[in-house]
Amino acid sequence: MKGVLVPVFMFFSSALMSLAWLGHLRFRGSLSFMAALALSWLLVLPEYVLNVFATRYGYGTYSGAQMASLHLGFGVVCVACVSRFVLGERLAATQMLGFGLLAVATVLITYRK
Repeated sequence: MKGVLVPVFMFFSSALMSLAWLGHLRFRGSLSFMAALALSWLLVLPEYVLNVFATRYGYGTYSGAQMASLHLGFGVVCVACVSRFVLGERLAATQMLGFGLLAVATVLITYRK
């Protein structure tokens, strides 16, 4: 069960962090810096709890390097999704290829026999 739950928790952690990093940009004309900072921190706290829980829970099932690669891989994909679906930015074909290669790299790094 850990083999499935840890990546799921890490994915949601990365999704929250991506929203904290970029989500406030959608409202940059209507939110002050301090309001954007406060809202970002409201997202970062549960993100950090999820991340630390997943890392502690998953250690032993996954190595530290495997969990870090999951977190980084999910982070990049979540940033791309927030850029596309929250900010309305277009993703170039080269970016999509890069995300595909990153997904392959993450699978190779986390593969267990």
